[in-house]
Amino acid sequence: MKKHTNPIPQILRQTGSNLAKTWPTQIMGLFTVMLAVLIFSFFLLVHLNMLATGARLGEEIRLTIYLEREIEPPLMARLEQQIRQFGDIAEVRYTSRQEAFARFADQLGEERDILDNLGPEFLPPSIEVTPRPSLRSPDDLERLAAHLLTLPDTTRVQYGREWLQRFSAFNRVLQVVVLISGALLILNMIFTISHSTRLAMAARREEIEILRLLGASRSYISIPFVAEGLLQGGLGSGLGTAALWLFYQRIGNPVNEPGLLGLFTPSFLPVPVIAGIIIGGTLLCVASSLLVVNKALRI
Repeated sequence: MKKHTNPIPQILRQTGSNLAKTWPTQIMGLFTVMLAVLIFSFFLLVHLNMLATGARLGEEIRLTIYLEREIEPPLMARLEQQIRQFGDIAEVRYTSRQEAFARFADQLGEERDILDNLGPEFLPPSIEVTPRPSLRSPDDLERLAAHLLTLPDTTRVQYGREWLQRFSAFNRVLQVVVLISGALLILNMIFTISHSTRLAMAARREEIEILRLLGASRSYISIPFVAEGLLQGGLGSGLGTAALWLFYQRIGNPVNEPGLLGLFTPSFLPVPVIAGIIIGGTLLCVASSLLVVNKALRI
């Protein structure tokens, strides 16, 4: 009876032989994959942290309506009704001159004695409007501010419009950078792994021809080269995310110190995102190797 031998040891030996014959190219390819993953992951990390910071800032957004004079409760009720007619408003709160003066004094702390010769008359009464998340985009806030300016006795509306617009524009630019770096990552991996696979096949051209003459199947010949792509993709992607983790540990911890940037508390990439980067990079490299090998073996 014919005995079937296990092909796995032979495949592993062929893979090791390929790596030994083309190790400079393999190391360069591994470094290239790692660097591409590191750059993409870095911009993705910054983008996700900026989105999280924007969400925290959105929870603190208040539109302040400054008024010419104090208003009575009946008028305040009508103003609140007009404000809520605009859309999804979470809270409307009136602040008198006395309340504003007391709040200002509390903020000054030990230096509140500078207010000894002043009264609350120099502070205007105001209405604080808190929109719900559905009304916190820059365009919605601008339309809401324009609506609030039409209220009686309103002098101005303040909500940090310029700062929010700059922050939103920065996030849009960062999103484009992430998409571009992702596209470059894919092209870089395809080119690098394809080039490495071609060199490995060229180094073993005679062995491949002998195997084909002996009747070896296409899968038996191609598996060692695909294994190289698997190794480069998985190891390179893993090293890229590990390098980003080391960078984050060096930079992220000082930024997390209290009082440095207030609402900006950076966090590392979530585990599902890291897994997606490593798996995606590995599959992309395997697919690139497989395409090159199949094309070469059809000739």
